[in-house]
Amino acid sequence: MNSTAPAPAATAPPRTMVENWMRHFQDWLCYRLALADGGGLHFAETPWEHAGGGGGRTRVLQNGAVLEKSGVAFSAVWGGLSEQAAQSLQLPDRRYFATGVSVVQHPRSPMVPISHMNVRYFEAGNGEAWFGGGLDLTPVYVDVAQARWFHEQLEAMCQRHDASYYARFKKWGDEYFYLPHRRETRGVGGLFFDRLTVGPDGSFEELFAFVQDVGELYGRTYQAIIAQTRDLPFTAREKHWQLVRRGRYAEFNLAIDRGTRFGLETGGRTESILMSLPPQAEWHYDLVPEPGSAEETSQQWLRQGVDWRHAD
Repeated sequence: MNSTAPAPAATAPPRTMVENWMRHFQDWLCYRLALADGGGLHFAETPWEHAGGGGGRTRVLQNGAVLEKSGVAFSAVWGGLSEQAAQSLQLPDRRYFATGVSVVQHPRSPMVPISHMNVRYFEAGNGEAWFGGGLDLTPVYVDVAQARWFHEQLEAMCQRHDASYYARFKKWGDEYFYLPHRRETRGVGGLFFDRLTVGPDGSFEELFAFVQDVGELYGRTYQAIIAQTRDLPFTAREKHWQLVRRGRYAEFNLAIDRGTRFGLETGGRTESILMSLPPQAEWHYDLVPEPGSAEETSQQWLRQGVDWRHAD
């Protein structure tokens, strides 16, 4: 399997080009994640079909040496949205085509951050087309130097495409990856962007190139973070806190995440849609971190508007 991200053929229609790249990107990312895990395990694949047309393939690696649960899901589906879903997306025509890759990582060790990434492309029946996506890092214990490095990588990648992207999409990420009922961010943030429309927001080629770079950056940076943190020691107390933080992650994905809602509303495969949930999590009534503890310190970083590039 190739160890570099694939380049799409430049002669196919846009939706075919994007779908083909998404398929190959799933292959490439699974290769990198299995290599980073180092346990000799492979992703198990479940193909599925969509009632309206198309389908996908969900790949999950479970009980790895580093990754307790790693999910990388590809889909390319089409059909007609319900009237309610079409209205929520502000579509005059209910016909649609959508393709994307959605990724979530739940490591064994509380020293290795949870991570998420997704990239997607949507065509409406009236011909309007747009890209969306995002990536973020959810450490159980916030490592400021790690968060700073991660955001420096994001900024450098964005600068290659549009000088405004990092500030815009970082702010959007702070607003999106947020649990209002907890008044805390999901982690140290990242990027979030939606409905980057072909034409008003850039050419197809420009927006597609940006989305490809988002995917490549995710694979490269998360592989590096695994290598840096996989062998760090941890205690039973830290493992317990990981399960508590996983509970917050599950709350976000079930109550807030747009991709979860879209998948359920369009008749996607339930197991694939809920792939993002952790294998284990805990909820404790009115749990408050001990004053001065590492848990309390980490909680204090979970707020919007942190400039991680200059944090210390």
